[in-house]
Amino acid sequence: MGEIVLDEECMGLISQFEQLTGAGSRDCIIDTRNERVILVINPGDMGRAIGKKGASIKKAAETLGRKIEVVEYSPDPSQFLRNCFLPAQITSVEFEAEDGETIAKVGVREEDKGLAIGKEGKNIIKAKRLAQRQHNIADVRLA
Repeated sequence: MGEIVLDEECMGLISQFEQLTGAGSRDCIIDTRNERVILVINPGDMGRAIGKKGASIKKAAETLGRKIEVVEYSPDPSQFLRNCFLPAQITSVEFEAEDGETIAKVGVREEDKGLAIGKEGKNIIKAKRLAQRQHNIADVRLA
């Protein structure tokens, strides 16, 4: 697993999010470029994090004053990457070694490529950062 270092601000956001939603979080990234907070939610807590019709996550976003994105953690790197790209449909995830590092090649339906990349690349950047932190994957590439 990549090294996860949480600063005071992230720890505070995780604590507040857990109090507001009841969902446990294991990681937090503050993405100032895209004005959002990305939280990695414990397995099985996604329903709690989002709430009925999105009520919990909306309330948390209003309270914290930031856009919040959540990704459900999985100990399986392939499933974790699929979770990172939701709602895009992933067709395959393959891992290969390159210069001693693990590279993930993610297949995505042609009609979902734009969704997987995101505006200004924000979704692929999110997947790369989270894959590095959670599973020590050096790079994520769309196939």
